[in-house]
Amino acid sequence: MSASAAYAVVPPRPDRESFTITDLSAEFGVTPRALRFYEDEGLIAPERRGMVRIYSHRDRARLAWILRGKRVGFSLSDIREMIDLYDLGDGRQTQRAVAIARCRSRIAALEQQKHDIDAAITELAEFVDVLEGGATRKE
Repeated sequence: MSASAAYAVVPPRPDRESFTITDLSAEFGVTPRALRFYEDEGLIAPERRGMVRIYSHRDRARLAWILRGKRVGFSLSDIREMIDLYDLGDGRQTQRAVAIARCRSRIAALEQQKHDIDAAITELAEFVDVLEGGATRKE
């Protein structure tokens, strides 16, 4: 994925041709170990110059997708599927459609979880009220 293709995810960096592990770790607030993990998982593919990893604009854009996907609760396999759809060559039509559908589904799941959490909080608060009311009556 080129930086221009990922503009909505991360601003392009036309001032740079490549990035080091230190550059991306600092920019995205992740550890070098995390970047190596994403490489091991096949999500990013930095060039190797000896022992040094050289990250491309594509790797940087994919990393932005990975981190955003993780923040909102997508699995690594879901993230991989969505970012790999860029390579279909259809102008990102399929990638956008799949990402939109997955995001809407995730929103619905989170809204349900929020509803369930709110209901549990209400029930616990009511239970505390009952328990506190019962303790004052006995005293």
